[in-house]
Amino acid sequence: MQLNKLVDPIIITSDQKRFAMKKISLLVLFIVTLQTSFAQNGTEPVNLSDLLKIKTVSNLTLTKDGTKAAFTLSTIEADPTNKLDYKYHTQIYTASTSGTAAPLQLTTSKEGATKPAWSPDGTQLAFTRAVEEKSQIFILSLEGGEPVQLTSFKYGANNPKWSPDGKRILFSSSLSLLEFSTDSILNPSKALPSWAMEKPGFDKNEHLLANSSKPNPDGSTSEIRAYLDKNAVDKKAIVLNKLNFQSESAISSEMNFNHFFDIDLSKDATPRLLTKGFYSFTDAEYTPDGKQLLFSGEVDTAENPDRTLESEIYIANSDGSNFKRILGEKGKRFSNASVSNSGKWLAFLYSNTSFVSVPSLAIMPINGTEKETITIPFDRNKTNLIWSSDDKYLYFTAQSNGGTVLNKVSIANLKVETLSSSAFGITSFDIANKTLVFSKTAISNPSELYFADTDFKKERKASDFNPWVSTKKLSFPEKKTFVNELGMTVEYWVMKPANYKEGEKYPLLLEIHGGPAAMWGPGEESMWHEYQYFTSRGYGVVYSNPRGSGGYGLDFLRGNVNDWGKGPASDVLTALDKTVELGWADPSKLLITGGSYAGYLTAWIISHDNRFKAACAQRGVYDLSTFFGEGNAWRLVPNYFGGYPWEAKVKEILIRESPITYVENIKTPFIIFHGGNDRRTGFVQGEMMYRSLKVLGRPVEYVVHPGATHEITRNGDNRQRMDQMLRTYEFFERWLSSK
Repeated sequence: MQLNKLVDPIIITSDQKRFAMKKISLLVLFIVTLQTSFAQNGTEPVNLSDLLKIKTVSNLTLTKDGTKAAFTLSTIEADPTNKLDYKYHTQIYTASTSGTAAPLQLTTSKEGATKPAWSPDGTQLAFTRAVEEKSQIFILSLEGGEPVQLTSFKYGANNPKWSPDGKRILFSSSLSLLEFSTDSILNPSKALPSWAMEKPGFDKNEHLLANSSKPNPDGSTSEIRAYLDKNAVDKKAIVLNKLNFQSESAISSEMNFNHFFDIDLSKDATPRLLTKGFYSFTDAEYTPDGKQLLFSGEVDTAENPDRTLESEIYIANSDGSNFKRILGEKGKRFSNASVSNSGKWLAFLYSNTSFVSVPSLAIMPINGTEKETITIPFDRNKTNLIWSSDDKYLYFTAQSNGGTVLNKVSIANLKVETLSSSAFGITSFDIANKTLVFSKTAISNPSELYFADTDFKKERKASDFNPWVSTKKLSFPEKKTFVNELGMTVEYWVMKPANYKEGEKYPLLLEIHGGPAAMWGPGEESMWHEYQYFTSRGYGVVYSNPRGSGGYGLDFLRGNVNDWGKGPASDVLTALDKTVELGWADPSKLLITGGSYAGYLTAWIISHDNRFKAACAQRGVYDLSTFFGEGNAWRLVPNYFGGYPWEAKVKEILIRESPITYVENIKTPFIIFHGGNDRRTGFVQGEMMYRSLKVLGRPVEYVVHPGATHEITRNGDNRQRMDQMLRTYEFFERWLSSK
């Protein structure tokens, strides 16, 4: 076999010359890897610092003919300015779907690259890269040369998509109300929102009209208003009139709108606005003939967007004209519009506006009406709707029974066929011309690239981005089930210590997931390292999907409505008890941890059960009444408990369901984590629990990570991610060694 024949010549650009020799060595390594079994367990423990080695494949996309794939690879690299810190980097790679050559890196800039999109003829890639802190679109020709910056849009450009003729690129930008209202090109008539801004005393939004008065604190009312407006602009005051005033990390008075634009590929081209008004649009897609565009958005001419939970689907000409709604209903959300390759069918998701729901999958003729909607029964959350080239099948992924599985539905008989196993997770995929490309998370490897046919057969591993895993001694979970008192089958997984020996006793860590509608299993990417780290340190791990989890249908999802504490606690503790009954776990060395809703459930459990040697809660909610005010996830309160804290019946439930109500019962040594800028649950939650236990003289430690948001353990500062896990382990060891 000649190595040079495995190299696709069209993907060698000047941006990759330095990688020529590296590619050959990678190719040799790849061929060797194909001849060995990756599933074989190694001998080395999974260390804390192995978190930094994990490389993640995502954003997969195929050329129209299915011959080439592009994707992103996210890595964690040392920060050159501080040897203790680490930065995230994302670059674009490509791979041939027919050969055995290793994937080739296309971009190398320190700014990174993401969101790859193939041109219709497969000779160019559009992608985004940060320029002066704004995302902009670049074009890379696979025939050679450096990437060329296409947009220099002052509002940034995201999510590029090519028009079917390859002459224009569709993209989105987020604009603040001030930016949109004052932009003479985007809003030439200087129109104001037709809905109320809800500033008391200004029912017609007249406060938004230009004020020509000079700022003067001692002047007229108009001059005083100009002075106060200047203070707000200079960040000396934040004036809140919004209902949703919390972002993930701060409070804000700004209201932003996501709009779609297009631009042609000529030099110095100007973006053209396609959507209009003071509304937000979440998705956009060309019809196959390029004559029309489909949009999903939240358009309501009467109601403030903070109060509008509905979402509609619209169709318009490709220049944005003749904009009209095709799907929409009060109390409903319509989204994820996907047009079949013939242009005949439209697939979409719809649900009611309650958060405790499973969206339904449906299709209809694209020129039809809501009355022609055909709903496809499948009681799981569905994402990533992609049509087969011949329109015979619609593919999608869904969380199910511990994994993210790939499914296809036959348009002829509406039957859904599950193609992949729930023992792993399909994290991204694309389909074109009978070729399937996907990334997979499994216990044996956190992320790799794979190819298969569209029936999920002839699976072929196409990358080796995480070869270090093959040297590690991994713990593989055993799936088990029980039936709870509601008649629901609860699944749980047991992981023995990596160096388990028959006849010895080990500490057992109960891990709980958040959400509360999340789902864990062997295909869960975010927990891969944590599970393997603790089992490598000699702990057993048990985790479950208690009532209220996603991945088991609507009835199971609603199993914790008005019952966040007692019922779910019973499920996770039953999984713990059944694991202890296996005989190898030491019942005197039980530990418990969880984040977000699971931080709540951890606190609930230790306020009702004293069996644990130590406990750790991260980013938790402990007082539901105050969470309603300080968390941007506040709608969980009315959705799960049927109302608001000032309503007598609801107030009674919130007190009953809040762990802080039972704080005097907590005697378990307790470490509490919260991000200093976590506005999803509200950082005062952690402070309240800590102070209460401190006043009571209980063994409690509180750790704040400055600047961290709710996403700290998933994509936060890597030094803080490591700090949190290591402090948790050290705290557990502190109490396991005590008498």
